[in-house]
Amino acid sequence: MNGTHPVIQIQNLQKFYEQTQVLKDINLIVNAGEVVGYIGPNGAGKSTTIKILIGLIPDFVGDVSVLGYNVRDNPIEVKRRIGYVPEQAALYESLTPREYLRFIGQLHSLELSAVEHKAMELLRIFGLESNANDRMTTFSKGMRQKVLLISGLLHNPDIIFLDEPLSGLDANAVVLVKEIIRQLADSGKTIFYSSHIMDVVERISDRIVIINRGEIIANGTFNELKHLKESGSLEQIFTQLTGNNEQTSVAEAFINTLNQ
Repeated sequence: MNGTHPVIQIQNLQKFYEQTQVLKDINLIVNAGEVVGYIGPNGAGKSTTIKILIGLIPDFVGDVSVLGYNVRDNPIEVKRRIGYVPEQAALYESLTPREYLRFIGQLHSLELSAVEHKAMELLRIFGLESNANDRMTTFSKGMRQKVLLISGLLHNPDIIFLDEPLSGLDANAVVLVKEIIRQLADSGKTIFYSSHIMDVVERISDRIVIINRGEIIANGTFNELKHLKESGSLEQIFTQLTGNNEQTSVAEAFINTLNQ
């Protein structure tokens, strides 16, 4: 980690959808240069937390700040300074990747010539150079995800929020993105990373936060969590802490049913 000053601060965060409480008094501090893996079962509140942090969900209880900006009061200032790669997002599919990335660059007030050069080079790295001028209506989910990754990092932000960024990618692209994330971390970027792929979270994270049913149930380095549960892998720790430790019997029941 390159710094000790907080760049993300969450105090007593709560979120309700009608009568259902999906976040329950979340308290978390992330320091500059830290890589935090944020994991939990489906429906635990991971994506909701991230959408609040990036200013997409304004209706919440508690105090949340990113880079010193109150997210509720200054969502535009927050969005200008962060990168965000969602699991899936609505792209302007009538545009080409080149047009879309030019648009994203202009939103971040980047010089057009610099955006053109950087966009084309990043598309080439992801194997999309020959598709740079194709309408994205014809793109596969993996191709769209690559464009999303580029658009989220194009302006070289200091804080990067990744919400299942490997979704839909082919095997080669997954390996490349894992390496990109590792090198971003090594270069001192602050990364808030949510994923179901435990080996990536285990390998790149300075700290791992586990959320279950809207509450943080563990927060520490991998070694600290490993010592806590005396388990060998993050997947085993996750299973024990979230109480979802019946996979073996469930899998056996599934196979037995198939064999009937």
